[in-house]
Amino acid sequence: MERKIAIVCSGGDVAGMNPALRYFVEYSLKNNLEPYFIYDGFEGLIDNKIKKASIFDVEDIINRGGTIIKSSRSKRFFDAKYRAIAKDNLEKIGIDMLIVLGGDGSFRGMEVFYKEHNIKFAGIPSTIDNDIAGTNYCLGVDSALNIIKDAVDAIRDTAESFNRALVIETMGKECGYLALTSALTSDADLCLIPEVEYQLSDFEESLKQKYKNGKKYFIAIIAEGIKESANDIAKWFEDKINIESRVSILGYIQRGGIPTSFDRLMAYKFIKYAIDGLLNGKNDSIICFGNSGFEYKSIYEVANQKYSLDKSLLEAFSYHTKG
Repeated sequence: MERKIAIVCSGGDVAGMNPALRYFVEYSLKNNLEPYFIYDGFEGLIDNKIKKASIFDVEDIINRGGTIIKSSRSKRFFDAKYRAIAKDNLEKIGIDMLIVLGGDGSFRGMEVFYKEHNIKFAGIPSTIDNDIAGTNYCLGVDSALNIIKDAVDAIRDTAESFNRALVIETMGKECGYLALTSALTSDADLCLIPEVEYQLSDFEESLKQKYKNGKKYFIAIIAEGIKESANDIAKWFEDKINIESRVSILGYIQRGGIPTSFDRLMAYKFIKYAIDGLLNGKNDSIICFGNSGFEYKSIYEVANQKYSLDKSLLEAFSYHTKG
């Protein structure tokens, strides 16, 4: 009798989830596993929206953003009563292995679920915020960075044409990874992130000097979690640097769009490591990607741990802002 395995998407969608679903079905069948989709995230797990998946379900989805099995943020899953229902739904079908594509909140939920019901699972970090402890890379980040890059390059044209300062806000909650990486790779004139204390007055003199030396437009990239709003920063440019300013909040375009080749490749690798781990006794692991490649980490090493930005990026940030 074939063992049964299911996959669920939880939390915010990312470009890369659909390729992961494709590889999940393909690699499960290759390993004589019977694959199942859980629709609508943990809500679907509670509501028994669990269906057997076939290779025909995942044809022509590798180039699509989002997730064909949908996602959700489930408050009910943090209630023991509903977790018991979810466990019973899996048990009735005979599913004893679960792969979770999600972020920190999803993994915290799975940590409790595993303690209570011992459901074997593997977590694949999937969030554009890139704020999961223990991994340098989360699925979907590369696609989000490329969308931001294209947006900044397009916005720069208008900033230069009208001699304006453009303040561009990225997503990321309390994590400045998207803003920092985008600022470094787009040669932004200013970058503000929650992880680094700052005073706007610290940048005033250098920006004024650039303006005096012939710089007629500025690009500022800020994370959504900083203490000021994007409109506050634009007003500061007008009041202190004496340049007309506009705001562009990128919002949800960062989560959608066509997955990059890198995210598609990483989706395959994440899935392979997840299934291989489950088949070889890794019953509560998060698949992490670090300087030495992929590794299995216990959920206790990941859930509820604070993520820290890469030190080399912060050093580059420090050097960049001094200019």
